[in-house]
Amino acid sequence: MALEANYFSDYMVVRPDKGGMVDLFYLLYSFDVSDNRSIECPIGTEVKQIRRRWAIFISLLLQRTLLFWRKPLAWVGAAVEFWLNLLTDNHGFGSLFLNLLRGDAVFPDIKSSTYRSAVGFIDTRVDLDKKIKPTDEKYHAALSIMAAKLSYENETRIQIIIRDHWNMEFVEFYSCWNDEQEDFTTQAFVFRDKPVDAELIVVAFRGTEPFNANQWCTDFDFSWYEIPQVGKIHGGFMKALGLQKNTGWPREIEESKKRPYAYYAIREKLRHLLHQNEKAKFLVAGHSLGGALAILFPTILALHEETWLLARLEGVYTFGQPRVGDEKLGEFVEKHLDKPKQRYFRFVYCNDMVPRLPYDGSTLLFKHFGSCLYYNSLYKVKFISFSSTMRL
Repeated sequence: MALEANYFSDYMVVRPDKGGMVDLFYLLYSFDVSDNRSIECPIGTEVKQIRRRWAIFISLLLQRTLLFWRKPLAWVGAAVEFWLNLLTDNHGFGSLFLNLLRGDAVFPDIKSSTYRSAVGFIDTRVDLDKKIKPTDEKYHAALSIMAAKLSYENETRIQIIIRDHWNMEFVEFYSCWNDEQEDFTTQAFVFRDKPVDAELIVVAFRGTEPFNANQWCTDFDFSWYEIPQVGKIHGGFMKALGLQKNTGWPREIEESKKRPYAYYAIREKLRHLLHQNEKAKFLVAGHSLGGALAILFPTILALHEETWLLARLEGVYTFGQPRVGDEKLGEFVEKHLDKPKQRYFRFVYCNDMVPRLPYDGSTLLFKHFGSCLYYNSLYKVKFISFSSTMRL
């Protein structure tokens, strides 16, 4: 491909939409992956370690399975969410039955402010912790985790909760284009603490929705691209953030309102908002897939040498974030984010599977970087350094 050959120093792209079962199983027998129709990489690329080829095989198999069940999974998810909202709006099964008999049952509107996502039913909180004040050192983390949770809701519900429950100003909701999947797969929103002279702006990326096969494919996509002087970066996450199919990561692109790209659209909005108050700072937050996008957003800012924007970055807070790149990428990010002070905070729960993806070690070379706040099954937190968190 022209993009990979011209922009990246090395790459390996897993393509579940290409090749057949023969190509899939051939991975286990041949280390010359450049001849495999399911893999895009430089000619002559060899993967001699069987464990590494096995990991690629599993990635392809999982993605093909998810894509095959994409529509049924989406239907099941829509039905589950609709049924949960139907019961809630009618105050339980008994009341729903009586309302149906009387002909006055309330049917939920998926775009309304009362319609909750599956995540919204798992964690029903909508208010910020009143015990944690803006001057508290825990405030940014508390605000970020609530923003990351809220990102799973529809635009109307997000707007109402920010305005009526948080007493802040909703700025904009984004549904962004993914060039590779040719769909609007990336969602995010921006809000600020007050309409005038805002001192804090928050960007929150939506994570992996439970019934969204495309987003699960992004998590299990073991593709990577190597950017000179930066390192190897997870291909699926870069595509979700706004990687251009033909030009990679140009500093500027021609904006399209019909098909906005997450990185470019949000960066432009931040430029506009931060110019309104020279003292304003911004946070970036996300859970799961959203956490990966949250840390890659300032990474691309650093790649583009956006020093003015990076100077206004107060912190990046990720929750259950998967691995996004190799050790060299970690060094690049730490150089721009955690010096002179720490601005990257990664929160991990002990039983969460997602932070362990893609699998660590020499098999795939994906590694976490920085320190993390590790919560055990009793929700007791421990601050762990990078050297101890190679598998967290």
